[in-house]
Amino acid sequence: MKDVARLAGVSQMTVSRVLNEHPNVRAQTRLRVQAAIAQLGYHPNGAARALVTGRSQVIGVVAQNTTLYGPASLLAALEQTAAEAGFAVSVGSVRDLDRQSISAAVERHLAHRVAGIVVIAPVESAGEALEHLPKEVPLVTVDGDPRRPVSLVTVDQTAGAREATRYLLDAGHRTVWHVSGPSDWFDSAGRIDGWREALRTAGAEIPPLLPADWSAASGYRCGQMLARMPEVTAIFTANDHLALGVLRALHEYGRRVPHEISVVGFDDVPEAAYFIPPLTTVRPDFDAVATASLELLLTQIESGSGRALRRTIAPTLVVRDSVAAPPG
Repeated sequence: MKDVARLAGVSQMTVSRVLNEHPNVRAQTRLRVQAAIAQLGYHPNGAARALVTGRSQVIGVVAQNTTLYGPASLLAALEQTAAEAGFAVSVGSVRDLDRQSISAAVERHLAHRVAGIVVIAPVESAGEALEHLPKEVPLVTVDGDPRRPVSLVTVDQTAGAREATRYLLDAGHRTVWHVSGPSDWFDSAGRIDGWREALRTAGAEIPPLLPADWSAASGYRCGQMLARMPEVTAIFTANDHLALGVLRALHEYGRRVPHEISVVGFDDVPEAAYFIPPLTTVRPDFDAVATASLELLLTQIESGSGRALRRTIAPTLVVRDSVAAPPG
């Protein structure tokens, strides 16, 4: 790396940034470094890096062992993004997002001298586990607690829910009912805030919240209740699996979607386009979340700074066929 830096007329840190595809390198400088790498036939030696830095070219990720679409998609995106930057990913799966489980997973990563750690921390207990980590450990949380002084990347849940609710109101519905996710998830809380904010801004009535978990079964139970209420014409669910359960219940009760009741979900699971009807939903950009997470982590690794940095990624409303004007 010293030879490459000398030939290119740059610092070793700049060479490292080019090798890791860091965005904060001028195009002309990047080309000069790449030309030097090609001329010298340089290949990074992961073992040598570990000996010099005391850390490997491995990023530790702590995530819940779950099939939920959001966390699973985030993990896949993190692995792909890290590979493109020259890092391997070691996943510490935990059954529960509690302090003891997350602390143990982090300690295992630290024992293997990972370069840094990403924790997918969507619940309060996950954030509590990070309070006692050594300050020098490069750390980024994803969908974590915004009140804690750690680097954080998150989807703008509030903005996504606000847009979904506003879309239903703009279609002519007087109000929108909400089937929420679990109360201890930050994603769920953000979506509730966005739903309420949109209704409040429009001067619309705010109906009672229908709490659920993330499953289609709980959406189905809430849908059975909503289907029996003739005043319900619009429903926003906290994820697409809840929407699937709601759609099943509405069908069984003879409530036609979207002719009598409109439904909007959140997450844009791959199956959402094949629901009956195809589901209008909010799509988080998991690739952008992964990219931002790795950028913040590399910034900490290279600078040695533990300063808390924040990135918020805007989601997109995907319009399909599950929304129409209310009857009459």
